[in-house]
Amino acid sequence: MRTILESHEAGELQAATVQGSFVMKCGGSTLAALPDSFFHDLRQLQESGVQPVIVHGGGPAISDNLAKLGIESEFVHGLRKTTEDVLDVVEMVLSGSINKQIVRRIQNVGGRAWGLSGVDGSLIQAKPVANNAEVGFVGEVTHVEASIIQGVQDMGYIPVIAPIGIDLSGQRYNINADTAAGAVASHLGVSRMIVVTDVPGIMKTVNGEKVVLSSVTVQEIDDMIETGEIYGGMIPKVRAAMSCIHGDVQEVVIVDGSEPKVLSRVMQGEIIGTRIARG
Repeated sequence: MRTILESHEAGELQAATVQGSFVMKCGGSTLAALPDSFFHDLRQLQESGVQPVIVHGGGPAISDNLAKLGIESEFVHGLRKTTEDVLDVVEMVLSGSINKQIVRRIQNVGGRAWGLSGVDGSLIQAKPVANNAEVGFVGEVTHVEASIIQGVQDMGYIPVIAPIGIDLSGQRYNINADTAAGAVASHLGVSRMIVVTDVPGIMKTVNGEKVVLSSVTVQEIDDMIETGEIYGGMIPKVRAAMSCIHGDVQEVVIVDGSEPKVLSRVMQGEIIGTRIARG
């Protein structure tokens, strides 16, 4: 039985959240480190009428498994060079172990989740990236079959999507999870995308100290990439964020997943993390 306080909090959440979907992107290693309370928050959002969609990565686990199998792995301009051998491991890790781990964690707290790969039903359709001669079977998204995601939601499940793409010939592609999440958000037409990381947001040095920027413009992001203040794995996160702010997508929020009730707080409009907004 819920306490009066819990019932009150649930009522506030119901009143404050925006009905509809949001897309959440999270790395596999970040998700593995999140406390159960994060997944309780996710379940409560679902029960309040919000329909989350999760797109996940898994870079460190892929690297670990490649090393165990003695398969060389290298990165070109931030993208993993993907041979057929590498692609087999990428699919095994993303669509297999990590995807099902996330599904289990949601179900362990009483939520309902359904694991999917972008290959299933040609959910994420892709073509080779422009520099495929350098990076191999890395893809860019050409289409997302949104009706599959909506069908899973209509049955009462949270879709958990592994970012493997496929083309009309049946060729698989490794797709950057940030890029895939941005494409899913755009094709679903959701108003908000949340990027869950292990950092509090986009940082900037002000008077010699690192501070979290509560909001940034696209131009400011470009400038910070140019000066090196945004670097490494944060670059594809912010670029994917910028690329999905069109159509019905109004904002992308980058947050630290270890913050208590971080998803509910974002959905209630609290200023937390870094908000990248249209315009």
